[in-house]
Amino acid sequence: MNKGELVDAVAEKANVTKKQAEAALTAAFDVIQATVAAGDKVTLVGFGSFEARERQAREGRNPKTGEAMTIPATKVPAFSAGKLFKDKVAS
Repeated sequence: MNKGELVDAVAEKANVTKKQAEAALTAAFDVIQATVAAGDKVTLVGFGSFEARERQAREGRNPKTGEAMTIPATKVPAFSAGKLFKDKVAS
């Protein structure tokens, strides 16, 4: 499912126009991204949590040359599914 299909499904389920559904989804995504980028956690009970995680520096290899290289530490976005979401997927 891509964003367009998600907008269509949300519009139908919430009984709103596609334009309203897209505006709501875009606003929600923007807020989640901004909050996580600021270092805070977004928790949606029953769905899951979005947060930034630290990834430590590590040794890697250049796949082209096989040469050893250091991959620098960085922050990465992460999602942890909530219990209800996990249960729904498992069944």
